[in-house]
Amino acid sequence: MSFTHKTNQDVAQLIDANLDRAREGLRVIEDWSRFGLNNKDFVIILKDWRQQLGQHHYEFYKKARSTINDKGAGLKHPAQSNRIQPKEIVAANFARVQEALRVLEEFTRKTHPELSTISADIRYKIYDLEIDILKASNNKINLDKLNNCKLCLITKPHPKLLNTVSLALKAGVKMIQFRCKEGTDLDNLRIAKEIASLCKINDSLFIVNDRIDIAIASKADGIHLGQEDIPIEIARELIGPEKIIGLSAHSLKQIESAEKEPCDYLGVGPIYKTPSKKDKKSIGTDSLKKITSQIHIPWFAIGGINKINISEVNRLGAKKIALINAIMNAEDPYKASKELLEKIK
Repeated sequence: MSFTHKTNQDVAQLIDANLDRAREGLRVIEDWSRFGLNNKDFVIILKDWRQQLGQHHYEFYKKARSTINDKGAGLKHPAQSNRIQPKEIVAANFARVQEALRVLEEFTRKTHPELSTISADIRYKIYDLEIDILKASNNKINLDKLNNCKLCLITKPHPKLLNTVSLALKAGVKMIQFRCKEGTDLDNLRIAKEIASLCKINDSLFIVNDRIDIAIASKADGIHLGQEDIPIEIARELIGPEKIIGLSAHSLKQIESAEKEPCDYLGVGPIYKTPSKKDKKSIGTDSLKKITSQIHIPWFAIGGINKINISEVNRLGAKKIALINAIMNAEDPYKASKELLEKIK
């Protein structure tokens, strides 16, 4: 144990305050990792760091504590009241821990070198952990949005594409899937960025169909892949752990296989015959009823669904619907979206 009582009272009080600050901040992040992210690996790391600091929080430091004479005690900043989302609170506590560790590292270098070394070691490691936890937090936010989504609009070329998407979002559509099978890459990237911005304004998910490059460049929330696209594990490496990956499935066998992959949702269909999937045989409502009980991750029924048959699809177990023409071809996309959402129970 490397420690000397040559630390004066003022510095001891400073060390006590920053040990408290660092340990409290670590506990906030630890509890979010435990209860919010359900990530045992994060919890183990954070708990270990908190215990290491606690072992060096000597009585000498605690006795130097004087809240009466501390002119900074109880001071608050308006920014603290603006932290509402868990991600904002976690980010603030990472900063709090990092700052406290830097103070400990500097003021204990001579009198308590072991604590100084521990503080420096944790401080360097926590920068990487912050990135990992914030990515995991982003993933949780996206998955929560996915779970609460009832209707996904899949786009197609349209003279008023952006206006149609905007009206659908305002009506309550919570997920847009951008299909960019025509046009130049530059035009598709420009459109993708504009749709991404509209989705962000309306707190909705933006997913790009097939094109991982455009998904990454437009900062989309995720990618949707077909059965013949690149493997999901490679897509996950490219797009990152915080992004959503969806996969099309056209049979029970493909559904069972997909659930073993690191994908977040399925697009199951086509339920009915549809012009956008001329080469695919429709599943039909009888098969849909059987499939419903076999899927254990979020899924969207897709293919030929419109305002006439959407209630039947919903009644057979599809709680999430993805469609194209029922909104893209509507004279009033806002009204059409509202009517479709009202039919999904």
